[in-house]
Amino acid sequence: MNSGERLAITLLVLTQFLPISFLYAQTPAAHVKHAAEPTLPLHDGWSLQTSTKVEAKGEVISTPKFVPKGWHQATVPTTVVAALVKDKSFPDPLFGTNLRDFPGVNYPIGANFSNIPMAPDSPYAVSWWYRKQLAVPAAYKGKTVWLKFNGINYRANICLNGKQVAKDDDVAGAWRTYEFNVTDAAKPGAENVLAVQVFSPTEHDLAITFVDWNPAPPDKNMGLWREVYLTTSGPVALRYPTVVSKLNPPANDSARLTVTAQVKNGTNQAVKGKLKGEIEKVKFEQDVELAPNETKDVTFTPDNFQQLVSTSPRLWWPAQMGKPNLYPLHMEFEINGAISDHSSTQFGIREITSDLNSIGGRAFHINGKNILIRGGGWTPDLMLRETSQRLHDEFRYVEDMGLNTVRLEGKLETQEFFDTADRDGVLVMAGWCCCDFWERWPRWQPKDFEIAKQSLRDQIYRLRSHPSLVMWLNGSDNPPPPDVEQMYLDVEKELFWPNPVVSSATGKQTSVTGDSGVKMTGPYEYVAPSYWEVDTPQGQPDRKQCNPGGCGGAYGFNTETSMGPAVPPVESIRAMVGKAHMWPIDDVWNYHAGGGEFKTIGVFSDALANRYGKSDNVEDFATKSQMQTYEGVRAMYEAYSRNKYQATGVIQWMLNNAWPSMIWHLYDYYLRPGGGYFGAKRALEALHPIYGYDDHSIWVVSSQYEDAKGLRLTTKIYNLDATEKFTQSNTVDAPADSTAKIFSLPDVSGLSPTYFLLLRLEDSTGKLVGSNLYWLSTKTETLDWAKTSWWVTPTSSFADYTALSQLPKVKLKVTDRSERKGEQEITHVTLQNPSKSLAFFVRLKVDKGVKGEEILPVVWEDNYISLLPGEKREITATYRASELGTAKPTIEVSGWNAE
Repeated sequence: MNSGERLAITLLVLTQFLPISFLYAQTPAAHVKHAAEPTLPLHDGWSLQTSTKVEAKGEVISTPKFVPKGWHQATVPTTVVAALVKDKSFPDPLFGTNLRDFPGVNYPIGANFSNIPMAPDSPYAVSWWYRKQLAVPAAYKGKTVWLKFNGINYRANICLNGKQVAKDDDVAGAWRTYEFNVTDAAKPGAENVLAVQVFSPTEHDLAITFVDWNPAPPDKNMGLWREVYLTTSGPVALRYPTVVSKLNPPANDSARLTVTAQVKNGTNQAVKGKLKGEIEKVKFEQDVELAPNETKDVTFTPDNFQQLVSTSPRLWWPAQMGKPNLYPLHMEFEINGAISDHSSTQFGIREITSDLNSIGGRAFHINGKNILIRGGGWTPDLMLRETSQRLHDEFRYVEDMGLNTVRLEGKLETQEFFDTADRDGVLVMAGWCCCDFWERWPRWQPKDFEIAKQSLRDQIYRLRSHPSLVMWLNGSDNPPPPDVEQMYLDVEKELFWPNPVVSSATGKQTSVTGDSGVKMTGPYEYVAPSYWEVDTPQGQPDRKQCNPGGCGGAYGFNTETSMGPAVPPVESIRAMVGKAHMWPIDDVWNYHAGGGEFKTIGVFSDALANRYGKSDNVEDFATKSQMQTYEGVRAMYEAYSRNKYQATGVIQWMLNNAWPSMIWHLYDYYLRPGGGYFGAKRALEALHPIYGYDDHSIWVVSSQYEDAKGLRLTTKIYNLDATEKFTQSNTVDAPADSTAKIFSLPDVSGLSPTYFLLLRLEDSTGKLVGSNLYWLSTKTETLDWAKTSWWVTPTSSFADYTALSQLPKVKLKVTDRSERKGEQEITHVTLQNPSKSLAFFVRLKVDKGVKGEEILPVVWEDNYISLLPGEKREITATYRASELGTAKPTIEVSGWNAE
């Protein structure tokens, strides 16, 4: 035996008896005195194939000798069908009815596929293999190597270099995250092969559903749908660092910080070390002992670490309330002075509380201040495809409209999503989804309880550190039964969930937590604009109960509701259904409506014909649709704003769509903002004059958190021919976060069948700070409360706007100029109405040159505007300069009566 062999045997014996802390301390400092290696994303270069074409097992597929001949190429994250669409195996599923021709799409149109078994001959009723060859850096040698999956739908077997890392008994759950210690299987400095066999979810699994929002892809989104990567640490890894803050009310002059993190011993030996933390100049540390392969949470409390009492903290606020300040948190785990792992994250010091108001509505408070939640329901893409650019474009739209909250019903987004919300000051309302196995509790088996529990643990660990999270919902359309609710509450308490927990999105009580304080009462189908104000907590004499909590009117917290369909502008209709199906409305249109009760847009279309007149072409129908949607969305948000804080929150169902859709959005799938977008933006301006449909009163609402004194409110009524029929001026003060009734409109004689109400709010310098233009009818619009259902209250008599067709054509004067600021192009459009008639509902587009495509996304200062005779306005459009290419921006003007 030579000296080298003797040394190897000696080291082997030592490793069996010496603690890892001793051995790690003897490692040369050059190998341990540095931060952990950055993650190695496993994004490109994957191969994908159905198991029906693969005879080999995972232990063979995960070796270099296996040749994936004829496999599809893919990038991860991707579902199976998304990869097949990307490599052109299938046509675009978003266009027309293409999706119905995909293999495996045999479920009924409008049905919730998550509750239906796949056909036995579906290509996705069998497993699919993902395979990735990768070079593991030589620098990984001597370190603990971790393989992380941020999302697998639904079950999987995982093999690395011929060794099985995990079995499908343990890898189950679409909302689980998985981290495996693959130190023994990985080969640093050599070629490695990873193979993952993925099984699709069944109707009895806790998976992903789109409910009635849109169709589902035939694979039920099976696959590696979130990021996969390798990372390293020393013997101990550091995960999920979090800071929970408690403020000293009411001054908020100090904050008590609790810091917690998970540490994982990746070795078979006991470890002693120090967990250290630093927040700016504040440092803290404590000794930690870990048993072999132990994972545990380590916590620093202000009771034991006085330095964690922060004085004069810079608070995190939603953007409309203040600045979303963030602090840096650096943590590291040391073993005998050597860094085993570290993390650098950000957190916000803030405290979110909630209580029930006088009518039982749940009110929310940020750092002790009231906030009216005004948001929209978010969905990911139909096939869960995500891009960073689109994410930021959509957040920009959210902020431009003035929304303060995004709701995630079971679609718990990426780290980048939550980081963006933190940085931009947008609140996130998160929780589980409805209408599939997640709410089929009586059918759950023991394994389902465990999957649900571990799914919640994984998500709470991910989300708890983000200041943007405003609440968590343990159920959606129903609260969980007592045993499940208590299981969830125990996890949330154990993991220091810092925010209010609501039992469900409904008004249903539970025996564990009592009243939820929220309601899910609809409507989801078209309702008249007056609905939101006419429906009160006392109800109507002949009103049916919509759901627990009342109906959808502006009181309490409505977790999902809308004025129904949102037919997009004509360009989006063309892209969605194709030229052959543009007009009349047919089954292709209806396929792009919803499911369940919402398989057509018939209620909306009937109202449109009754109110605005029948359409004989798609352009007319689309224009009228923007008008009706503008009216309806504006009325909903305005009613909840006017009635705060009897009204405490409203979530528009929905914010966006998973695919091109005729229903439920504020901007469409192509990122084209339409009437609903600008109706919302008008309603959500910081200082806003409002007309009350219920009592013909005029209100001023302040959504800003500073007083505005000496405002001048001007109210005018015009007939269709632009003759002035009424005018009044009022001087008003608008205290911070306030609502006030200014006066009631008197009866005005001699009104045309359709007339206009103009409200203008100016500050003390004469600057316009808020405005509104309503088109109103002398014919009373009434609701048929006796026929109310959970999704709609029908209209029994409609307003009559058909006289709008009598407006004379107006030739507007239009000039524009553009300037470039960094990566943004800003186009300034000046409009002037030289005529004696109102220029009504004027739409602006900025195109890529003459007759070019519309530039999207685009942030318009305002759109779908109206100009009085002689009025002149300048409006800006902001967009990415790169969208222009070599073209020059061209302005396109259209409108109800604009030429």
